[in-house]
Amino acid sequence: MRAILTYHSIDPSGSPVSIDEGTLRRHIAFLRSGKVAVVRLEEILAVPEHRDAVALTFDDGFTNFESVAWPLLRYQDFPVTLFVATQRVGRDNAWGGESARGIPTLPLLGWDSLRRMQKQGLTLGSHSRTHPRLTQLDDDALEDELDGSLSDLERELGTRPSSFCYPYGDVNERVAAAVRSRFARACTTELATLPASPDAQRLPRLDAFYYRAAGRLESFGSRAFRAHLWLRATARRLRGH
Repeated sequence: MRAILTYHSIDPSGSPVSIDEGTLRRHIAFLRSGKVAVVRLEEILAVPEHRDAVALTFDDGFTNFESVAWPLLRYQDFPVTLFVATQRVGRDNAWGGESARGIPTLPLLGWDSLRRMQKQGLTLGSHSRTHPRLTQLDDDALEDELDGSLSDLERELGTRPSSFCYPYGDVNERVAAAVRSRFARACTTELATLPASPDAQRLPRLDAFYYRAAGRLESFGSRAFRAHLWLRATARRLRGH
């Protein structure tokens, strides 16, 4: 089984974008056991289907990534991709100037922190410029969100990322085509493991929020793991998320 595991914020709020530090530490303990290979996002599609492997991603770039998650992950030498919305760097996650119900408004990393962690081995990816719903943008605005984020990252960090993450998982054929012309791969919020022949521009991920319970992630690849994933994914589809 191959999968992309994604996190957002490491905080104790219990919000849908949060897990606490203890849960992260438990996940890391499982991953370092060697039962599942931890590979770079750029490598996950090349892993044979029969091998258990995960790639680790974090969305948004909260400051608690640097203070809590990154030291733990770096100590284990785990490869990580962090997706940032480039015009929100150093600000907060009140996307569009509005806080989301049930989601804590938290500070986002600044460029100095991103530079420092990049030098330490962190891979940066684009999460657009301002974290909008891309399907609601006209072509000019979509181009600005994509090309602008690339320009921002290249100017500030000297890197041109090959990976993209759709804000809110919001994607259609037009948006996917625009992303395909600029990035080698893109991540969605679809809750699933990687299929046999995945579309590199619509890669599903497993949200760590659904693996907070003790033993849940640790059952990776088992029949129980697959059943839990099916139930969660079905519930999300029924809710329209």
